[in-house]
Amino acid sequence: MFRPTPRIAFGAPRAAIATTLFSFLVLMTGVRAGMAETFAYVGNADSNDISVFKMAETGEMTPVQTAAFTGVEKPGSSTPLAITPDHRVLIASVRSQPFVAVSFAIDPRDGQLSHIGNGPLADSMANIAFDRGGKFLFSASYGGNKVAVNPLLANGVVGAPKQVIPTGLNAHAFLPSPDNRFVFATNLGSDQVLSFAFDAATGTLTPGDPPAHKMPEKSGPRHFVFHPNGKYVYLVHELNGDVAAFAYEPKTGAWDEIQRVTALPESFSGKASDKKPWAADIHITPDGRFLYASERTTNTLTAYRVDAATGKLTTIGSIPTEKQPRGFNIDPAGRYLAAVGELSDGMSVYAIDQSSGALAKLKSYPTGKKPNWVEFLSLP
Repeated sequence: MFRPTPRIAFGAPRAAIATTLFSFLVLMTGVRAGMAETFAYVGNADSNDISVFKMAETGEMTPVQTAAFTGVEKPGSSTPLAITPDHRVLIASVRSQPFVAVSFAIDPRDGQLSHIGNGPLADSMANIAFDRGGKFLFSASYGGNKVAVNPLLANGVVGAPKQVIPTGLNAHAFLPSPDNRFVFATNLGSDQVLSFAFDAATGTLTPGDPPAHKMPEKSGPRHFVFHPNGKYVYLVHELNGDVAAFAYEPKTGAWDEIQRVTALPESFSGKASDKKPWAADIHITPDGRFLYASERTTNTLTAYRVDAATGKLTTIGSIPTEKQPRGFNIDPAGRYLAAVGELSDGMSVYAIDQSSGALAKLKSYPTGKKPNWVEFLSLP
């Protein structure tokens, strides 16, 4: 529709002219000043790329880009993603040889990705995360039984590993504490969580005291998330489907278990040999009121209410989701959850009821092949 150009009076003050021109640009582009745009990034293992979606206020997703992994030929088993705290760089871990971290610059205007370069990883890394300052990349190797620290260079590319540390069996997640003083690594095959003190100035890790927190035998500790208040940690166990709550002591990095619930729906029996628990991912809303976990045998998402005073969980219920939901995430406003299915090549978006925490499915979208990781980002 044609819109007449606003008239600017001759001799008008410069400030008035600037205001008029800015208002005209806003009118023509439909962009509201100060309005954040939210984007979802989906890592696709078999197609070696990232699906980029723009999310509307209603939760509607619009595909805006497919960013390929330049210089990568063979697909890996999964595609972990991590975004720098300043929202300038997104990195994907490629789990096929040669093992590299693919760096993309994030356009602050439209969220699209531009390839910067590739940097070396110490092994096939199942999980990557930045330290809170965005200077170092932590990574965990499931098959290599190790964790590593790489510096992030000034150009946004990952430098050579500065520290590689052997772990117990099957290192899976490797994340910093909220205050960046400690880093913790799950060992799925050894049923433990390793603790490291972290020097944020040098990027150096040293064993914590104690160096490990033991978990129940054959429970398979996998992914974990800190409560936004920094007082609690929630850990999902792959092999028995447990979700454990811990009180967290920031001065010492100690974990003290306070509760165990399950990520399995009430209908799960586990009697058949091919129907064993296979829990995957866990995330908490930004306000800390609701927690969610995914389970791949039953293809479900389970919701929990969090008691802010005690850290304990109350199960809300489970709903069906994408087939083999290895990864999901929650948008920065805490209003929507997006889950992807490795065997469905799709993503489902759910509205989070702000009173109860219950999930209501909105719509499903096609992604690349074997999607397994979701990151959300609001810009600017």
